[in-house]
Amino acid sequence: MAGHGYEAGRLNLPFIGISTFAKKDYVADWDQIDADVAILGAPFDFGTQWRPGARFGPRAVREASTLFSFGHAGAYDHEDDATYLGSDVRMVDLGDADIIHTKTDESHANIEYGVKKVLDAGALPVTIGGDHSINIPCINAFAEDCVAKGPIHVVQIDAHLDFVDERHGVTAGHGNPMRRAIEKDYVSGMTQLGIRNVSSTAREGYDDARARGSDILSVRQVRKLGTQGVLNRIPEGARFYVTIDIDAFCPSIAPGTGTPSHGGFQYYDVLEILQGLTRRGDVVGIDLVEVAPAYDPTESTQILAAQLLMNFIGFIFHNRA
Repeated sequence: MAGHGYEAGRLNLPFIGISTFAKKDYVADWDQIDADVAILGAPFDFGTQWRPGARFGPRAVREASTLFSFGHAGAYDHEDDATYLGSDVRMVDLGDADIIHTKTDESHANIEYGVKKVLDAGALPVTIGGDHSINIPCINAFAEDCVAKGPIHVVQIDAHLDFVDERHGVTAGHGNPMRRAIEKDYVSGMTQLGIRNVSSTAREGYDDARARGSDILSVRQVRKLGTQGVLNRIPEGARFYVTIDIDAFCPSIAPGTGTPSHGGFQYYDVLEILQGLTRRGDVVGIDLVEVAPAYDPTESTQILAAQLLMNFIGFIFHNRA
């Protein structure tokens, strides 16, 4: 509704209105998804082994994304001389998968259902966690899609390998997702970037990952190789599923996470790899996990997450075109 002094419509500043992702339309009926990209929240953090709080990640990242929602004419990047996320990219927010407290299987099933609905609609699923266990239902959701369109290569940006098979009967916690992913016959391989120092997987896990076709690089190895050197190790022309754990970044810029690990990536370390990936193949799915906003009073962590996602989505559709 126009008010006093309005030139036309609303100015709609970032702090106005309801915080959907990038202030895009909310779609409550998942049988009516008509978009190029759909955002799904997965506020599940019962898989964590230390500090909880990533259940509030989707809400925080959505609110942070409103900072970047001025783009009435898209986002012009003077370095690339390109406009990203113009009106040609149709983005919607589906809200959150329903989470049933203490029930991992049921909660994961609801997340899988949401991602599958996005794929059935022909849109790009972007899932915001939640802890890293939510990657398990996200990958599960691709079973039928991959039968029709071919396998996926998983690119993981993370401090931790997350390749534990089983401990005390736990197979679907946040230390297990990459092990569960590589077991799928439609996952053709894996690139694991940022893995460092005191980590989440014993040596046997690293040996197992490499034996199953994983390429593991630390932050220092990534920097030594350079962006193009890293991209050259990733299969060209593949369908990529990208999973980003915010603890891949240095806690000096992203302290709001359950298991921070010093020596992490800076922003452009990751952004340039993601941009190169969109030229190397087709990114068909994304999740971003482990934002736990309570540990970062500056809100820098969720702003980083939102900025990274919006740029990444922009690159994907620009390079598809």
